[in-house]
Amino acid sequence: MGLLDVGAGLSPLLAAALALLGGYWMLRVGRAARLGLTPRGAWWAVPGLMLMLLAPVLDVPALFGVGAALLLLAEFLPAAFVPAAPGPAGLRWDRLGWPLVGVTLGAGLLLALRDPANLNPLTLCVAVAALLFSGAGLVSALVPARRRAAPFDSHARWQTRWNHVVTPDWPDLSVTLSEQGAHLKNVSGRPLRLAGWSPAGMNAWLSVRGASGEPLLELRAGQEALLPVTAQDSGVRVWYAPARVEDAHLFRADWTPTAYSDSRVLN
Repeated sequence: MGLLDVGAGLSPLLAAALALLGGYWMLRVGRAARLGLTPRGAWWAVPGLMLMLLAPVLDVPALFGVGAALLLLAEFLPAAFVPAAPGPAGLRWDRLGWPLVGVTLGAGLLLALRDPANLNPLTLCVAVAALLFSGAGLVSALVPARRRAAPFDSHARWQTRWNHVVTPDWPDLSVTLSEQGAHLKNVSGRPLRLAGWSPAGMNAWLSVRGASGEPLLELRAGQEALLPVTAQDSGVRVWYAPARVEDAHLFRADWTPTAYSDSRVLN
């Protein structure tokens, strides 16, 4: 590969844009750590930024498109972030070892490349990748996870059905109908503790379950549950509470039953 003058291909404007993208990704990792999540699919952002950095340096425009695609993949993958392994509350000091080593290595490589005549694209990418990976590890370890309220116990779930509830002005949940039933999705951006649900117009009390049938006591941000409604059902009622909120919330969704959709009259 040899030594290349990186400055000839990488403009200051593009370098600033890539730095902003890296900063945004770090901010996203910190926000996820606050919610008790850790990156999984979001790691694709690191090779994506590296390819976008290499595109002007190696004069291969196709690398920029591939890198941008990886950034979009890291942003919108359903499993971009997953729950972190359980551990002690507070700062996770035991996980600082490898991030500190990586940050030190990346910073040392960048300092060694201060002379433009000695800038090597491969070394530069290794340094930036080490800083991104290790910086994300530091953020995940140093940002304390927000304390969550305990899930509803069996008695509290049943009492929620009859207690006073709050209907938020902006819904925390959305529902989509399919042949399998009603797909309930958490669109609030925060975990929601689930109490139970009922088809509209029925005095029922059912547990919210996942797509594979397992009972769900909490619905993470972006997570979906499946409510087995029938063609005669005209809506659902879901009782829940956001994390760290004591008052129960009620989600209402109504529709024309699919069994009667052919005879529906629009006024």
